[in-house]
Amino acid sequence: MRNAMLVLAVASLVTGCGKSDDGAANEVAKAAQPKKKAAYCFFKDNETKGWAAARDKDGNITVKGEAYRSDSRYKAVLGPPEVSGAAATLSPTITTNDSYSAPDNWWEVSATIPNSAGVDTVTVICGARTLAELKVAPKG
Repeated sequence: MRNAMLVLAVASLVTGCGKSDDGAANEVAKAAQPKKKAAYCFFKDNETKGWAAARDKDGNITVKGEAYRSDSRYKAVLGPPEVSGAAATLSPTITTNDSYSAPDNWWEVSATIPNSAGVDTVTVICGARTLAELKVAPKG
């Protein structure tokens, strides 16, 4: 509550002045945002394997791997990618199984990162752990 009041006070001072300083307002807004908490990881260290990344014909990156899920009511999937500059991150997660089970409960997971021509590194994370850091050659 105190931080929110401080942010409002600083923002009103910045906007109340005769000249605008968007840089200071942006810095205050960034400082007020809470740090992103690591998502829960449903997989143990030995329950993912085979991570690889490659560019498709359009220059987008496709990430593939395998994840183990002992309870066949759930299947492993890759969550949505997050792109920041030349780096992207993906996380395996689980969802309700709407099909048949996977052989030996190892699910093949894959995801394509759209508009990823400028991305050269893909990191697969699970919670706070890094499962794989994959370098991808530029298109061309």
